[in-house]
Amino acid sequence: MAQMTKKEVDVVVCGFGWAGSLMSIELAMAGLTVRALEKGPERDYDAFAYPKPADEYAYAVRNKVMTTPADSAVTVRYTAQDTALPTRKWGAFVPGGGVGGAGMHWTGVLLRPTPTDIKLKTYADQAYKPGILQEEMRVMDFPFSWEEIEPWYEKFERICGLSGNTGNLRGQIMEGGDPFEGPRANPMPLPALENTLNCDMFAAATKKMGYHPFTIPSAAASRVWTNPYGNTITPCNYCGYCSKYPCLNYSKASPQTAVLDSLKQMKNFSYEVNAEVLRVVLHDDKKTAKGVIYIDEQGNECFQPARIVILSSFQFYNVRLMLLSGIGQPYNPITEEGVVGRNYAFLSNGAATLFFKNENFNPFISSGPTGVQFNDISPGNFDGPGLGFIGGAKIQSAQSTGTPISTALPPGTPAWGSGWKEGLENWYGHSMKVSITTSCMSYRDVYLDLDPTYKDRHGQPLLRMTFNWKRNELLLQQHLKGVVGGIVKEMNPDSYSMSFLPMGADFDLTKYVSTHNVGGAVMGDNPKTSALNRYLQSWDVHNVFVPGGNAFPQNFQSNPTNTIGAITLMAANAIREQYLKNPGPLVQV
Repeated sequence: MAQMTKKEVDVVVCGFGWAGSLMSIELAMAGLTVRALEKGPERDYDAFAYPKPADEYAYAVRNKVMTTPADSAVTVRYTAQDTALPTRKWGAFVPGGGVGGAGMHWTGVLLRPTPTDIKLKTYADQAYKPGILQEEMRVMDFPFSWEEIEPWYEKFERICGLSGNTGNLRGQIMEGGDPFEGPRANPMPLPALENTLNCDMFAAATKKMGYHPFTIPSAAASRVWTNPYGNTITPCNYCGYCSKYPCLNYSKASPQTAVLDSLKQMKNFSYEVNAEVLRVVLHDDKKTAKGVIYIDEQGNECFQPARIVILSSFQFYNVRLMLLSGIGQPYNPITEEGVVGRNYAFLSNGAATLFFKNENFNPFISSGPTGVQFNDISPGNFDGPGLGFIGGAKIQSAQSTGTPISTALPPGTPAWGSGWKEGLENWYGHSMKVSITTSCMSYRDVYLDLDPTYKDRHGQPLLRMTFNWKRNELLLQQHLKGVVGGIVKEMNPDSYSMSFLPMGADFDLTKYVSTHNVGGAVMGDNPKTSALNRYLQSWDVHNVFVPGGNAFPQNFQSNPTNTIGAITLMAANAIREQYLKNPGPLVQV
């Protein structure tokens, strides 16, 4: 097949979700010619007008706007001694596909980590005596301070139209917000979403117990909002179709609602869908990239030359492209040499489902981020060192959907047939959850690499994931089970069920947890332990930048999107203000 060479651009962006759209608009605004390549199809909101997205089976069961394992499979194993097998059906995580990526179907929870999360290695070294934490744990600090990253959180939150209650304004603790959050330079842009009944009940119970509940900060706008790019986001109407759905009301921040309407009008920007990038092409010296090879919609092999290459796909795909392209040395878990593939981390969840015969929670009146949580069980906020583990969780009651297939039913209810229908009739609207979203540490023997056996349709190796739960995360689960059990007792439901990982549990790929995969090409201040510097620039190939969850050195107990947005904007600013003036490494070792 003859290779087609495209017209050279200043910047090629590989992956067109949150990171790719933010990089595209920021660099296009600097006057650069920008070309985005998206592996999946077009996802235009015109195709999702009401009532099309109001289809639970299509979107939440059949994953209509996700990529497929046939297109994006990874292989999975517990240890390096096991044989990895490819994913045939998404379970524990469900990556997005097409324009907007996971940013189209995300829940819209817009949380920041705490300053302790940002400097977790420093905290661990100060708070834990030697021998308490597992020897193979490899936590790291993010390579910036809270004061350096906070303005970029604020910028991304203004792009999204953040709705919530400020907890810490320039060091002053504010009533109704999270008292443990890092100081904000300015209040949240919009008021919080309205609480539902479960939120009020959870808030009252946990406040009585001494916790500090607050309404979850939301990227579903509570009021009409015009963002810095000139895009208007409409107020949420609490329709109940949010997580796993495109927003039918143009209310949830996404690349489509917050960025693309303005970006598509820029004459120096263009994009191509169904364009699968195979690898980054390096110059002979291996110190700079000259473009990317991709397969277009017609099956042609194309070369897109560019002065700057942005890898902005989902975390797995960014790591795989770096490995396939020879950007950075692959990680070896035995010698701990190499950097690409190390520090992969996922997370665990758990919940109690509470049933109240005489309470009607009206679950169709909700949005994805509708909920109340508290941050008291986060690193530095409780005695993790005394309990023998590091990490924590946000504990919350959220009412994110009213769709019937996913309705919780009491234990013993049949899973199908007339008994299931009777249970649904009796219990729909009479249950609520108390849930956890946990941290997950990174470990020497948990990593990503290229599978030696399984290949994709282009003959390239699949990404291989070596991962299992560690003792630290299982101890955290047991502690959280006790905390949630105390809340359940205080709330006194008619009945309840609990779902937490027991000690000794193995990772279950079949049951959904979240799509918060991180690590594999992490940012840091040492090229021996990180693939990227603080500006998401490859230590080895200075005109390649890799924004995404891949840059996190471990997973903290907050949703990753806000941090992905913040580090992407900080990197885009460094490209505009520093790299363009003097191309080369932005951080000297």
